[in-house]
Amino acid sequence: MTGAQIANGLKEGLAALPYYAMADVDVDKINPQFDNIGAEITLADTYRTAYGKNFDEVPADGDTGQRFGTMQEATGALHTILRDHNVPDAGNYIMTSIDTATDEGYTLFAVLYRPSDMITVLDKYDKTTTRVLNRNSRLYYEPHRHDINDRSLDTIIDWAGIPVSSYSKQRDQALMLTLAANKIIEGTIRLDYWDAEERWIVGEFGAICYSQDQRTCSILGIEHGFTKP
Repeated sequence: MTGAQIANGLKEGLAALPYYAMADVDVDKINPQFDNIGAEITLADTYRTAYGKNFDEVPADGDTGQRFGTMQEATGALHTILRDHNVPDAGNYIMTSIDTATDEGYTLFAVLYRPSDMITVLDKYDKTTTRVLNRNSRLYYEPHRHDINDRSLDTIIDWAGIPVSSYSKQRDQALMLTLAANKIIEGTIRLDYWDAEERWIVGEFGAICYSQDQRTCSILGIEHGFTKP
């Protein structure tokens, strides 16, 4: 990736993550580009707040041995970043994933705003089971459009279908958190998530990723993406 592509990826949010991962760009090449465009939260900020590391002690590959394994852990790191930047209601932003295609190599991620620590929802898979979820529940870290009484619940800030290989390294996870946090500060709202989620769950993840890949490649000026038609 060129310097301009690295910088422009920040503006694209989560959808840009696979290209940083495929390019295998060192963190000390990414951070100056974020600095140059005046990013509210840089990669150095993420390492300092989420991992407790000064950027000059982070190796080029970004691995300090601190990877998250769950969306609850990712959400905790996101809260630390947002609170450090005095984001209002920082604790109400959630990192989520839909894992129905993870075995096929793709995960649907979203960062969202949720006003409640405890929610009562209808199971999105069987459409019949009522679930009471709190911050210790795995399904709490999935998006929920409405509660059991059909009242609006989650506001989607950003989302993307991402190859599993693109978030396995700490550098890529740090980038995911940085991209998400900047979208929150930017005040982005995505209205196109819910249709994509329905299609993803019934097996159309390939088409969703392909469409996203083509669009993001075009915007970033990248010739080849991570999918094939």
